[in-house]
Amino acid sequence: MMGQSDEFSSRWGLIFATIGAAIGTGNIWRFPRMVGANGGGTFLIPWLFFLFVWSIPLVIAEFALGKRSRTGTVGTFRIFGGKKLAWMGLWTAWISTAIGFYYAVVAGWCMNYFQLGFRGELSTGIDSVEVWNNFLNSTEWVIVFQTLVIIITLIAIWGGAKMIEKANTFMMLSLFALLFLALFLALWMDLSDGTLDGALFMFSVDMDILMQPETWINGLSQSAWSCSAGMGMAITYAVYMKKDEDTTLNAFTMGLANNSISIIAGLTVLSAIFAVQDDPLATVTGGSSAITFLALPEVFAQAPGGSITQWVMMWAFFLALTFAALTSMISTVELCVRNFVDHGFERNTAVAITGCAIFVFGLPSTFLWIRLDSDGVAFPEFLEVQDHIWGYGLMFSGLFIAYTIWQFGFKIWREKVATGEAGEGLMGYIRHGVPAFRDEFINTGDNDVWIGRWWDFIMFIAFPVLFTVLLVSYFGDMIANTPDVWNPSNPHGLTIILLFWGVVGGIFIGFNHILVARPLYRNVPEGAGAGADISMLPGGDDDLIGVVGDVFEGWEHHASAEDLMDAELS
Repeated sequence: MMGQSDEFSSRWGLIFATIGAAIGTGNIWRFPRMVGANGGGTFLIPWLFFLFVWSIPLVIAEFALGKRSRTGTVGTFRIFGGKKLAWMGLWTAWISTAIGFYYAVVAGWCMNYFQLGFRGELSTGIDSVEVWNNFLNSTEWVIVFQTLVIIITLIAIWGGAKMIEKANTFMMLSLFALLFLALFLALWMDLSDGTLDGALFMFSVDMDILMQPETWINGLSQSAWSCSAGMGMAITYAVYMKKDEDTTLNAFTMGLANNSISIIAGLTVLSAIFAVQDDPLATVTGGSSAITFLALPEVFAQAPGGSITQWVMMWAFFLALTFAALTSMISTVELCVRNFVDHGFERNTAVAITGCAIFVFGLPSTFLWIRLDSDGVAFPEFLEVQDHIWGYGLMFSGLFIAYTIWQFGFKIWREKVATGEAGEGLMGYIRHGVPAFRDEFINTGDNDVWIGRWWDFIMFIAFPVLFTVLLVSYFGDMIANTPDVWNPSNPHGLTIILLFWGVVGGIFIGFNHILVARPLYRNVPEGAGAGADISMLPGGDDDLIGVVGDVFEGWEHHASAEDLMDAELS
């Protein structure tokens, strides 16, 4: 294994990369729908609450894990959890990559609508349903834009951390400028009728709605998904951190920037829709595709100021949406590539393999099961089924991350009990085991924000409770409201999720023996010193874990024969 360590050139490079990974189409098209369906500004209260109680604490954990392990998700779980838990990292990588299969198709939709808006083909008088239906049923064009998205993504990551940094910086700065331009025009629209009812709705609070449990569950789900917390993205980008890079302030910056973009996008969409629609809430809550590709072209075509204003608003919004989708694709693909590189593949090979897989496995989402709903609007059922199966899997990725933290605390506590430094029982664990991860890997002296015991409380108590609430609420709602929910042939049922999870999880657990039989190469920057020490971790005594540039002579024979035999027997 030849090569050298790779890292971002500056803190801003890391921040823009992580913000780009967090900000996706969900910030721009799902968030306004959730605001509209949950009482406007009422929804912002639980959403912001869970930013600090779920998303940011989990991102802090991911940054700390990746910075110390200096590997992607598979290597991180192998180092922090030991050989038996490497499959958890593979699960995390798979969930992100599986989402990327169809997300490239969605990003292609955004790119298509940008070019339609730029060429003036979404002007007043167009039938937005016809435009949408014709495009979705034109498989060759859907594939063309899917391919363009993948090509741009691969170019952005081919050169490693520096290229990822440049691509994200350019697209994020452009995204901010485009969204502010669209927001200005949307507020102009909202004010043109003498009111700012869309903006006022965005920040109005209804205490009755706030008291409903569903509002808080929706706020938790939006916060959990929109920040990419638990997705392994922050672990991956932490591999490229400088040795003295702060993890805590970067996590807060990423979370706050992500939510700020959501608010700007939500205000833009709601202001524009309230300005021209007789029943704006019905439009907003009509579904994500209805807002983005059906309602918004018709709304933007009515912007004041004439054809020039309408044209600018149309292409600016959809270009911002495209950039949001592309930066998320970059992190998704890089997460997969990083794991290949960690296990000895050349970067060019890893990028090519991942790009081909994203394209091939994404093809079914471009043409399979294109249906019409009761209103005659086309929708991609196969794509929605994939999202139905793998989207929920992100919850378990977050749970696995929390589990490694609990396990590390338990290990430290038992070691201190053995040496007489800690007492037996629950209080001994609380005093010595619970703060162990935070003391060792978060409050390292490089962090600008000191993290206190509140983080321990969240990760050890609040997180498992919230995870259970999410799981029970989602599956409970599915069981209660989905006809024939237990039929395995029902693409929207619960059984199909459990079957796919069981099969994939079983394969990964069985594959674990082979996975840990390969050398693991850590991306340790020069002079990292104690900041990269893993001797106290379960993977610290693994003789097949080294750094980039190490050579493991004959590892295929002396290190892996027993594991390979066990894997074959199992």
